[in-house]
Amino acid sequence: MSADKDVMIEAVDINKEYRRAGAIIRALADVNLKIRSGEFAVIQGPTGCGKSTLLNVLSGLDLPDSGRIIFDGENIARATEDRLSRLRRQKIGFVFQDFNLVNTLTAMENVESVLWPTVLRQKEIENRAITALRDVDLLDRKDHYPVQMSGGEKQRCGIARAIIHRPRVILADEATGNLDPESEKQVMDLLKKINKEMETTIIFVTHRDLSQYGTKTIRMDKGRIIKIQ
Repeated sequence: MSADKDVMIEAVDINKEYRRAGAIIRALADVNLKIRSGEFAVIQGPTGCGKSTLLNVLSGLDLPDSGRIIFDGENIARATEDRLSRLRRQKIGFVFQDFNLVNTLTAMENVESVLWPTVLRQKEIENRAITALRDVDLLDRKDHYPVQMSGGEKQRCGIARAIIHRPRVILADEATGNLDPESEKQVMDLLKKINKEMETTIIFVTHRDLSQYGTKTIRMDKGRIIKIQ
C-alpha cells in the first residue's frame, strides 16, 4: 500500500483480460498509476486502448484480474460489492458521455436522485440540489425535463448530480463526446472550476486532446500507459 498520504487512487500492477468470441483481449497490461488528491488527470488514447476499463477498475465497477487498487488508503481490488457500493455512493461522482438522465424526472429531480434513499430530510436534499444546480449555472432550468435541455445543459445537470453528495473524486468517461465545441469548452471549464474551488480530484477519460485542462496527462495505447506528463 502506498505510504504517500497525498495519493487518492493508486493502481499497482493491474492486469485485466476479456474473452470475446473465443479470443482473449488484454484490456489492461501491467498498469501502474498514482492520482494525487486534488489532481485533474486526463487519460487520453484511441478507442479500445483500455481507458474506460481503467476508469471502471479505479472505481470498483470492475475488478482487475491481478494487482491492487488503493482508493483513499483502502485496497478495493478484492472488496465486497456492498463495500464497493458504499464507497461509490459516498466518495465518487460519475459523469457519463450519454448523460444518463431520467427523462421522466426534472433537472432538480435528476440531481436529487443520487441521494435516494437517504437519511437526509427532503428539505436538505432540495437545498443540496439547488446549490449543485447553482454551482453549474443551471438553476433556471431546475423544472425542465431532459428533452427541454440542450446537450450542454444535460451534461451540466449530470455534473450537478455528480457533486450533490460532495464526493472526493469525480470520474468522467468521454463526458464531452456528444457535445459541440462550444459546449465542450463550457463543460471542461466547469470541471476545472470544480477541481480548483472544491478541491475535487477529477479523472477524465477522452480520445481527444484535452490535456490543457489537466494537471496530469496519462496517455494509453493497447492496454498500457505509454506516457505520463
